[in-house]
Amino acid sequence: MNGNFLYEDLDSAVRLRLLKINVPAYLKEGLNPRFDLRPYQEEAFARFFHCFENGSKDKEKPLHLLFNMATGSGKTLIMAGLILYLYEKGYRNFLFFVHSTNIIQKTRDNFLNPLSSKYLFNPNGLRIDGRRTQIAEVDNFEGVHDDDINICFTTIQQLHLDLKDLKEGSVSYEDFRKSKTVLIADEAHHMSAATKSQRVMMESWENTVEGIFRQNDENLLLEFTATHDYEKQKMVEKYRRKVVYRYDLAEFRNDRYSKDVVIVRSGMNPDERILQALILSQYKQEAAAKHRIQLKPVILLKAQKTIKQSEENKANFHQLIDSLDAAKIDAIRRTNIPVVQRAFRFFNDEGIGSAQLAQRLKHEFQENRCLSVNEEKEKERHQMLVNSLEDKDNRIRAVFAVRKLNEGWDVLNLFDIVRCYETRDSGKGKIGPTTMAEAQLIGRGARYFPFDLPDNEDRFRRKFDSDAENELRILEELHYHSVNDSRYISEIRDALAKKGIIEERIVDRQMKLKAPFKKTEFYKYGVVWRNIRQKKRYESVASFDDLGVSGKNHVHKIASRGGVEHAVFETTEPMHAEEEKRIDIEIASIDRNIVQTAIARNPFFTFAALKKYFPNLHSMSRFIEDKEYLGGLAVTFEGSGASEWKDNRAEQLAAVSGLLRRIEAEVKVQVTEYEGSRRFQEDPLRDIFKDKTIKVDKLKLAGEDDLKKFISSKKWFVFDSLYGTSEENAFVKMLDRCAQQLRDEGYNEFYLIRNERHFKLYRFEDGQGFEPDFLLFLLKENGATSVRHLFIEPKGRHLQEHDRWKEDFLKEITEQYGGEELVSHNYRYRLIGAPFYDNQDENRFKDSLMELITENEETKHE
Repeated sequence: MNGNFLYEDLDSAVRLRLLKINVPAYLKEGLNPRFDLRPYQEEAFARFFHCFENGSKDKEKPLHLLFNMATGSGKTLIMAGLILYLYEKGYRNFLFFVHSTNIIQKTRDNFLNPLSSKYLFNPNGLRIDGRRTQIAEVDNFEGVHDDDINICFTTIQQLHLDLKDLKEGSVSYEDFRKSKTVLIADEAHHMSAATKSQRVMMESWENTVEGIFRQNDENLLLEFTATHDYEKQKMVEKYRRKVVYRYDLAEFRNDRYSKDVVIVRSGMNPDERILQALILSQYKQEAAAKHRIQLKPVILLKAQKTIKQSEENKANFHQLIDSLDAAKIDAIRRTNIPVVQRAFRFFNDEGIGSAQLAQRLKHEFQENRCLSVNEEKEKERHQMLVNSLEDKDNRIRAVFAVRKLNEGWDVLNLFDIVRCYETRDSGKGKIGPTTMAEAQLIGRGARYFPFDLPDNEDRFRRKFDSDAENELRILEELHYHSVNDSRYISEIRDALAKKGIIEERIVDRQMKLKAPFKKTEFYKYGVVWRNIRQKKRYESVASFDDLGVSGKNHVHKIASRGGVEHAVFETTEPMHAEEEKRIDIEIASIDRNIVQTAIARNPFFTFAALKKYFPNLHSMSRFIEDKEYLGGLAVTFEGSGASEWKDNRAEQLAAVSGLLRRIEAEVKVQVTEYEGSRRFQEDPLRDIFKDKTIKVDKLKLAGEDDLKKFISSKKWFVFDSLYGTSEENAFVKMLDRCAQQLRDEGYNEFYLIRNERHFKLYRFEDGQGFEPDFLLFLLKENGATSVRHLFIEPKGRHLQEHDRWKEDFLKEITEQYGGEELVSHNYRYRLIGAPFYDNQDENRFKDSLMELITENEETKHE
């Protein structure tokens, strides 16, 4: 048997591009459009599709797989997508179970309530295989509707009891024997008690699930957890070929999908520590509002052990708010903690004084905006409030808890956690359980709060790792307010690192522009040419063809309603299959009422929706009649019954409905929300490139001193440091070897600038953005100064195919602007997108570079 984990084999398949990552359109369309699928989620689907459809040599039936994915990675959205996929594959019954009633309640809302802000499916309804599909909650699978998605929600405890003591209306083993069922286990680490304890527990929850699962070879067991044990040998043996994806918190954080966790430690008393957190919370709200980002940041006040302590914290909190004044604000103002000083600088700049800040805090944190979540009954009563903290009409700003929210709490706008106690675990040389629980809670708060910016379309990722001074960086940080106990701080950092919530390898480094460069004429008057992302306009679209939609050759099969009898053993005449026929019928030949009915049944084809993509369309009649639209299309009736099409209105309706679905799919493939402008605008170079503090992995610091020494001696490299990949470092050294050749070509002045998230370019066709790694400016005196303005992207060979679109776009820039001069100040620019630099094929790049910069040497004076 293969000794690798299943996910390791799939990792290799993804890396070698042997695993096709392609999510079906019906799955994407069936999910709520508010939740754009992220690349790792699409990969999770692709891994499951591969295992389900192709399997592996050692795959057993029934199929059991586990998704080990980080808190906040959207496991529930993946569950919803898999339900749609498996429905299309013939599954109708889905059993969702977990260990906590709290999680059941929020999941039921997310799966069943279209009015919920966290509803996972398309709120406009589901359509799979051309038919509307309903989601039905059921108590058991007896007598369920075969066209519905039937979901039974339960806890593992209740499931165990129901199967042990059978009652009317509850699930039974017979349910799972008679029809294939998908078992979905959330927080699945709770289900492995028997395996983890390494003892037989005949009536354990784990054995209950196993008993259900084994009733039918077509059953599926899909487990989801952020916490999986890879250390116990029994767990390794059980799950070696079942873990389909391992995407842990460390990888999730490194991919910038979480907030950064900042521990704010101080010697303040508890009231001052709380007030400090309130000030930072208000700072986040005000900074967001300044940039038109709707945010209501929430603060969690955590008691250590007892509900009584939490109640006391809440009472003390309200006393603090009631007595708040400018003097207490000023006492915090005197702290030397950098993030607090940042907050007060912001308030000063915005004209918010201490008295005004005190009044705002008194208003924002009044008692009816605070919530206690401690006892189970209290938690259930307030579950909807807790599960909807991001909603516009949810006014809660502060939550008080002991431990009820450590697991199963989905919250994106938690930005501050206050540890309202000063004692710590006596760990006896290891991290204590309270500290580990605190780390788990911090992990839940580290979920990223998504927000849009005009020049950044990736709302779900951190945007300012390379711009720590940016005013909005504060929206990407979770602050954990703690006592300044060095031993405790060491323990909580170790616990956070162990869970992957913080990365101990990440350090801050400064990148500064060299002083001599800042004195040059080019720094003072040079510009960067870049395009912008803008809303896609369809004014020129006046037909299906203009949008790249064909809709042609749609085939609808009609079986004959006739037939004959043959006595197999009594006739010597051969039996012939009926002749297959194909008849092309124009839409204009189909009854107008049938076409209108098909359109009315498809919500995509409202006049308002069509006008968005076809702005020159004047009426639905034109859409049906004109040759540029439906009037120019036909359907092909195929089959032995094709000649009977005219007498079969149901088949005509089905054929037109199928054609419309095809057109809908083609339109959705062709349209994009954005495009990159083809006009490049100029921005002063000195405004684009500035000193920066960036976050760097310590692994990239090997040879830092030697590289810095090398760079410091090159006046053409404008920053004083470089923290790039090995490919990027190799490119810089290659350019140094080309320096004399550039001078021989007349470029006596040239500058290479590292683009550390200073600016983006946007692909013309769909506005997809990327940041070219380097800008190279080559200056030549020719009356006016001629400047070759090059965008350069070093790219390792293993990434080239995946990022081929970037190279194609850079080539488009060259084709459009390489022979045209753009004039600014006394400089004449030609924009050039260079091919990928590949260290393994360096000479090819050098030849291409020299060819690009020597083309069109004749200056065009306008």
